[in-house]
Amino acid sequence: MLEQFRERAAGYDGDNRFFTEDFAELRDRGYLAAAVPRELGGAGLSLDTLVRCQRRLASYAPATALGVNMHLVWVQVARFLHERGIDTLDWVLRDAVAGEVFAFGISEAGNEAVLLDAFSVASPAQDGGFRITGTKVFTTLSPVWTRLGLHARCEEPGEDPYLVFGFVRRDNEELAEGTIEHPGTWNPLGMRATQSWNTKLDGVRILPEDVAARIAPFDGRAPLVLAIFSSFSILTASVYAGIADRALELARQAANRAAAGGEGIRLDDPELATRLTEAVLDHRRSLDALTLLARDVDGLAERDDWFLALAAARNQVCDEARRAVEVAMRFAGSRGFQADSELARLYRDVLAGLFHPSSASALAKTVRGFLTD
Repeated sequence: MLEQFRERAAGYDGDNRFFTEDFAELRDRGYLAAAVPRELGGAGLSLDTLVRCQRRLASYAPATALGVNMHLVWVQVARFLHERGIDTLDWVLRDAVAGEVFAFGISEAGNEAVLLDAFSVASPAQDGGFRITGTKVFTTLSPVWTRLGLHARCEEPGEDPYLVFGFVRRDNEELAEGTIEHPGTWNPLGMRATQSWNTKLDGVRILPEDVAARIAPFDGRAPLVLAIFSSFSILTASVYAGIADRALELARQAANRAAAGGEGIRLDDPELATRLTEAVLDHRRSLDALTLLARDVDGLAERDDWFLALAAARNQVCDEARRAVEVAMRFAGSRGFQADSELARLYRDVLAGLFHPSSASALAKTVRGFLTD
């Protein structure tokens, strides 16, 4: 199955289309419910195991891995809460088993606060739900989602503002209320198969039972905030770790071809051998950091530095994955520079890591805040 994913990846990228066949196979195999506890009908995979699964999937088809990742993030969020005795999102776990598809609608252009504030507006409805108006960016799984998890800011007269976190339902392509449009064109440099369209919401309903939480802006103490931040950071990093896995494998293959008299750079080239050694060691360290954090989540560990550790690991893994791909490109030589080569696609795909929160600048602010506390 994975070999077929690798063969199809180039076609998805070249045609700029959604990974329909891969998605169907993963769905049929039960992968969308992999993190759901066994007692609720899922496979019960730990976050540590799910990270390794996502790494492996990404080493064959990065865009497929990143696309399904955003669904898995919400499932892991619900599991995070469930394991800590909070059952408000247990319905997400049951819906994942039933085949519903969750998309991540948090990112907004220019919103550096990400989870802690929102430009989108939530207007209270009489039944306790909300109407959401605003634009979300990089909404992965746009062609297939049935549940869109998002947040928006609510400001009622005479009350302190708060953030609403909840889910929009799209059943049979129909919304309960309001409209959704997709302005602009999806034509990115890499990760094209994710089809992460801009999503403009106008009066779209969150039903009362689909409201996950109401949280004060910039209050990171809420369990849901840590659940989202940890799930997104760790699982997204695992995709880029998988790209690095594959890049270093391609570098080794290129070096072996060169040693056998073929095209490429041999391992006895001192400068490039040093670069490769550094890339392997850096990758090893980043994998250890990722594993440690996943096991801390699985073990219900309490940490004072959760947000710093998660942001640092996410940035570290993505940065080192880019360096690994560059090293592989140097070893492959002109073969890797061909636009239709797997390595050239990895070179483009890995750049998407620059755009995931938390950014390097946000990480720097987190470090300064941690030092001054």
